Amino acid sequence: MTASKRGAKLQQPGVTRRSLLKGSATAALLAAAKSLVPGGASVAWAAGPETTKAVLGYIALTDAAPLIVAKEKGLFAKYGLPDVEVAKQASWGATRDNLVLGSDANGIDGAHILTPMPYLMSAGKVTQNNVPVPMHILARLNYDCQGISVAKEYEGLKIGADASALKEAFARKKAEGKDVKVAMTFPGGTHDLWLRYWLAAGGIDPDKDVSTIVVPPPQMVANMKVGNMDAFCVGEPWNEQLVNQGIGFTACTTGEIWSRHPEKALGMRAAWVDKNPAAARALLMAVMEAQQWCEKLENKAELAAVLGKRQWFNVPPADIIGRIKGDINYGRGRKEAGTNLLMKFWEDGAVSYPFKSHDAWFVTEDIRWGKFEPGTDVKALVDKVNREDIWREAATALGVTAPASTSRGKETFFDGKVFDPDNPTAYLASLAITRLAA
Repeated sequence: MTASKRGAKLQQPGVTRRSLLKGSATAALLAAAKSLVPGGASVAWAAGPETTKAVLGYIALTDAAPLIVAKEKGLFAKYGLPDVEVAKQASWGATRDNLVLGSDANGIDGAHILTPMPYLMSAGKVTQNNVPVPMHILARLNYDCQGISVAKEYEGLKIGADASALKEAFARKKAEGKDVKVAMTFPGGTHDLWLRYWLAAGGIDPDKDVSTIVVPPPQMVANMKVGNMDAFCVGEPWNEQLVNQGIGFTACTTGEIWSRHPEKALGMRAAWVDKNPAAARALLMAVMEAQQWCEKLENKAELAAVLGKRQWFNVPPADIIGRIKGDINYGRGRKEAGTNLLMKFWEDGAVSYPFKSHDAWFVTEDIRWGKFEPGTDVKALVDKVNREDIWREAATALGVTAPASTSRGKETFFDGKVFDPDNPTAYLASLAITRLAA
């Protein structure tokens, strides 16, 4: 079709660019749906998404990239969801509150989210009046590349994944009548758990030896600059920005605590997924395609430029590019290029697939620190929230091979601790510092 004929078609009564786009997306979904069923039999979502809209929240963190790229590259529209909004949230607390509301009440339907949050919300542990808000996890958005950073006043100490050198320094500061503050982004969230694991492995009790405070990710660097904290755990680009501004240094990336660890998730209100199952699959397919784009090395410079835009992060791309390529500037004159500590988005789908065994660790760690009761049925809670079955359907439609098992098996941490998802109790018993009664 020539350009003039194509333009004429768009000007025909009742025919718009959006209707054509939606039609092609529906055709694509129909073909994908037929591929799921022998003989091309119809399935519930073969007719296309029930809605063209969803409102997704994100925090200004590099691991929100799949949602931002899916919006920027038109991937939501490609799969029949041209009206998806990707809306910046001020904090994880604001994300929670807007998820409680839902888009019908001017909130959001889903979000780039800390993996434990859908569990805490579904159980009513972090919601007003402890009212449960059922949530589903549809995919993992990334592995690795969060950071634990320390104030410049401690740069003379030998601090890395091993935090034990801080034990005496913190004790001395407290003896002088000064408060020792360490910051994370949400109680019971991933950054809270990485920070607690790191401190406890170094013999520092995160509830007794320091004051643990909550600071939204984009405010971490400013608070460190004015001396409001001694250490923090957050995602990128804020650790890199701290180093680039000479305010502190990175002790370790979280991949050095647990190699290839799960981090953020695509979390959706269960009510939205149940009402719009075809739209949920379409949304997931768009995000999965975006993850594949984000993973490619040749796209990293463009990715950094996109995320750095004013409407997304409003930060220099230089604060983003290094760590998404595995180039880690720790500060204190230490730089390592081409490491495997880069943020991972896809890896043939292994990153995107939401392993239930990973979610079991997060729930178990939140039991360790008193966020869930000791008698919590970890498996039952994970089975309720984790919807890896929807991921498998979307993967089949995209021609992606899903993992054979919902478990990645035993996981080993930098200090030698082993988490067996089939025996969380044994893991908890192996830990010296917990909130569990002896």
